[in-house]
Amino acid sequence: MVLSDAERVMLQSWVRRRSSAQSLALRSRIVLESADGHAIAEVARRLGITTDTVRAWRRRFLERRLDGLCDEPRPGVPRKITDADVERVIVKTLEETPKDATHWSTRSMAAATGMSQSAISRIWRAFALQPHRAETSLLSKDPLFIDKVRDVVGLYLDPPERALVLCVDEKSQIQALDRSQPVLPGVPERRSHDYARSGTTTRFAALDTATGKVIGSLHRRHRAVEFKKFLAKLDKEVPADLEVHLILDNYVTHKVPAVKKWLATHPRFHLHFTPTGSSWLNLVERWFAELTTKKLRRGVHRSVQALEHDIRTWLADWNDTPRPFVWTKGCRRDRRQGRRLLPTNLRLRTLGRRPRSVRPASR
Repeated sequence: MVLSDAERVMLQSWVRRRSSAQSLALRSRIVLESADGHAIAEVARRLGITTDTVRAWRRRFLERRLDGLCDEPRPGVPRKITDADVERVIVKTLEETPKDATHWSTRSMAAATGMSQSAISRIWRAFALQPHRAETSLLSKDPLFIDKVRDVVGLYLDPPERALVLCVDEKSQIQALDRSQPVLPGVPERRSHDYARSGTTTRFAALDTATGKVIGSLHRRHRAVEFKKFLAKLDKEVPADLEVHLILDNYVTHKVPAVKKWLATHPRFHLHFTPTGSSWLNLVERWFAELTTKKLRRGVHRSVQALEHDIRTWLADWNDTPRPFVWTKGCRRDRRQGRRLLPTNLRLRTLGRRPRSVRPASR
């Protein structure tokens, strides 16, 4: 067996290349060993294969040279779904709706196009189409939207010196729920669908954006009176030599005359309001999500007192090792409206984590 220089170089590259298939590399070694003058039995022994395998690939190479080492086309039914059929499914999915529904299913699309349900599923997966899914969105109509976003995000990214930036909000109507039957452990955990209400409470919270520490208080009602008491608590706990910047939403209790009068007598407090319909800009909402997920959603409480005790305990544990949230999402230009917006899918990164999810920093 005699090899040309070009054939030898190509065979050696197939052997050395990391991306080559193992089968192609083995066939190349068979040809190279044979070209070096080794007998069939010797090649089989050196490569740990049978003599029939060596004979077969020697014969294939002598007949078709390098092309003979590649796999031949597999037998099978010719392709029935053309590119035009795939385009028709995609266009129909994106631009049309069925007569009897608000969105397509794989079976309704199969009936409309004459294809099989499995074919529609493969096309949708290939192009990441999910007509059955729907997400919510809201574009704020606040005329000062841009200015307020820059104000709030500016406090996150570049807080003023000798000042404390606090994200303040209330989580109202936290219900003390007792399940009608005991919770059954397992995977997943099983809870009865019905429950008994034992009252509600409201959690006032102020998240320190620098450290992640939370100042909180509980009240049975949610009025301006309770909010003013919470402001007094902040004034007591924050060192007197620091300015206080509060980021709040546009709830009416934050703007009543009694609160304005209190703020006038405490000039170190500065209020920064998020745009209308954009409370997701407030980082304390992410902390409330932690509270809901880890303590409230699956909690069982037979009284408001038990609920408040659990919330206080959880807050104390959080403040033992506070974990700050770090803002990493900047503004982007919305070309259709010609102004800078922040998308509603708020992205946060936490210290020591990849920006794949919104989680507190690792302890």
